[in-house]
Amino acid sequence: MDAFYASVEQRDDPSLRGRPVVVAWRGARSVVCAASYEARAWGVRSAMPAVRAEKLCPEAVFVPPDFTRYKAVSRQVREIFARHTDLIEPLSLDEAYLDVTAPKSGLPTATAIAEAIRAAIREELHLTASAGVAPNKFVAKIASDWRKPDGLFVVRPHQVEAFLAPLPVGRLPGVGKVAERKLHELGATTVAALRTLPLAVLEERFGRWGRRLHELAFGIDEHPVQPERPTLQISAEDTFASDLRLDGLEPHIRRLAEKTWAGYLRERERRPERIARTVVLKLKTADFRILTRSLTPPQPPATLEELIRLALALRARVDLPARTRYRLAGVGLSGFTDAYVAGAQDDLFATPHASPRA
Repeated sequence: MDAFYASVEQRDDPSLRGRPVVVAWRGARSVVCAASYEARAWGVRSAMPAVRAEKLCPEAVFVPPDFTRYKAVSRQVREIFARHTDLIEPLSLDEAYLDVTAPKSGLPTATAIAEAIRAAIREELHLTASAGVAPNKFVAKIASDWRKPDGLFVVRPHQVEAFLAPLPVGRLPGVGKVAERKLHELGATTVAALRTLPLAVLEERFGRWGRRLHELAFGIDEHPVQPERPTLQISAEDTFASDLRLDGLEPHIRRLAEKTWAGYLRERERRPERIARTVVLKLKTADFRILTRSLTPPQPPATLEELIRLALALRARVDLPARTRYRLAGVGLSGFTDAYVAGAQDDLFATPHASPRA
């Protein structure tokens, strides 16, 4: 979807159309959730501090986010996808992979399906979407950004290597700033240059991920579209209005644990066989240092009270100086596994009972 949150706001409020819209709460601690293309022309981007966005674009209209509404629109978009395929892998509210190898709609090509989906989104929801069509997921992802907004770009199988060759290595999935710098040190600034590096060199520098880099450089990606991606973590986090000391975090940890537990209960309703075994506490200091503490107790937390107790116990394991102040906290549940597996593990490590006497 194109500038999804901002586009929904502009659609639902005609007075916002054509104006630079920033979806964010105002305030020194807020960050931008989304920016309309009019705001992006001023340099405003998602995840940017709202204060900086306001300086870059003084004329911007700030709109507080309404995630309930965005989720409802996302479901409508998903319903349009489902007319063509059941193989839908959502990445977020505004993005998804679709495998249309065997389409339900009977349209002859993936390109025709992409065009039909974009037309339906425009006509029924009065929003625009951009699509990338390619033989695999990662090339399709790159192609979907190629002609934004409201664009369609197709990379046929025989075009993949030529399409990727001139791209900077930072466009490859998983290549962040650190990996990009290391590749530059090896002389690989583009995908074409990356292809010239021997596989042994990449594996020596990056370990097993070196092989993955080698494959990506040649457009190889065998990862299938996964309609039901297993939940890996449920969490809630919040940035405080002002930095706090560790001993002032308890009410916030309790509140975040409540949000996490509510999300966990919804997940259990959807997939009751899946349970979370690990409790995670995330903290960010005033100077943006991130700390995480985790604990996997013998028995998974079964109540909100247990989750709060474990999260507060993790706080006690933070060993920074008492004067340290924190700007953000988060509480999460991870280590999801099937209940029968967890039960088997508990039995395996349980203390054996004495056998009854004959």
